[in-house]
Amino acid sequence: MKGLILAGGKGTRLYPLTFTSAKQLIPVANKPVLFRVIEAVHEAGIEDIGIVVGDTAEEIKQAVGRGNRWGVNITYIHQENPLGLAHAVKVSRDFLGDERFVMFLGDNVIQGGISSLITEFAGSEWNCEIVLTRVEHPEQYGVAELSDDGRILQLIEKPQEPPSDLALVGIYMFDSTVFEAVEAIKPSWRGELEITDAIQWLVSAGYKVFPYVHRGWWIDTGRPGDMLDANSMVLEELEHKVEGYVDRDSQVAHNVTIERGAEIINSVVRGPTIIGRKARIINSYVGPYASISHHVEIVNSEIERSIVLEHSRITDIPARIQDSLIGREVIIERSPMKPKAHKLTLGDHSHVGILNGAA
Repeated sequence: MKGLILAGGKGTRLYPLTFTSAKQLIPVANKPVLFRVIEAVHEAGIEDIGIVVGDTAEEIKQAVGRGNRWGVNITYIHQENPLGLAHAVKVSRDFLGDERFVMFLGDNVIQGGISSLITEFAGSEWNCEIVLTRVEHPEQYGVAELSDDGRILQLIEKPQEPPSDLALVGIYMFDSTVFEAVEAIKPSWRGELEITDAIQWLVSAGYKVFPYVHRGWWIDTGRPGDMLDANSMVLEELEHKVEGYVDRDSQVAHNVTIERGAEIINSVVRGPTIIGRKARIINSYVGPYASISHHVEIVNSEIERSIVLEHSRITDIPARIQDSLIGREVIIERSPMKPKAHKLTLGDHSHVGILNGAA
């Protein structure tokens, strides 16, 4: 089998962070989501991976390279415009050939990986397998309606009145019959070739489409709150270890990772939390559910349930920062200006001043 990872799109729901960075490269637990997807595909035994890229192609290519660090072969496939998931399959035909493949959205995080799913599909006669999970707001997703015996009755993209709460997770497995489907369907009202329409075409044409209902957690990291949720869940699953320096005046919980070269000075760090390499935490409180990237400095401040990207600095902040996404090379420091700010989503190179819990 081959792997197809979709890493196009503009990431508008994550502005301002994605003004300067591809959404798939924003990290959870200090590792880009796209890297986690590549690892999941590789762990399933797949070595040939195509990555569909768009406007952020150069940044993704620079970060991922040819896949040597994972022992995989990466092929980049350019999609000029984000014209739908089925269109991404269509433009990947030359790479995929007639082989079976798994398609994985590059901004999704799923509990447990996909190895068992790949093994199941590879040994079956199914033409397609889709992964479903129950969600609170199915109208925001592609939705499946199943019969009492578990067969797919219909698939609908973002229905106003969902027939069920079973949403399509961003993981799909296909054989070459999917190319018949993507050639047969027409663009939706959004002007896109919808993968739900392609799968519905397979169902209607009598092909074998198997629905798998995922029982663990799954998160589409398209919004700031989703990123923080994914970060929290991944942190809980890490095998934590301390490789950096912790002085005798600090308190560090057992479920905290401190990477090599990091320093914890006269501080309290609650887990689950990760402190990146060469970060410095001084006279501060960090965590739980915080991911502090490499070369970040936090001094005389408090932060929890937040993601702070590399080379940022938080200094002398009197109020606790929480539920925040803070970009690269951001400066947050005490300022003589007013008034308050508590929740932050800051793009790269931002500079914010805070006084007595006020901004």
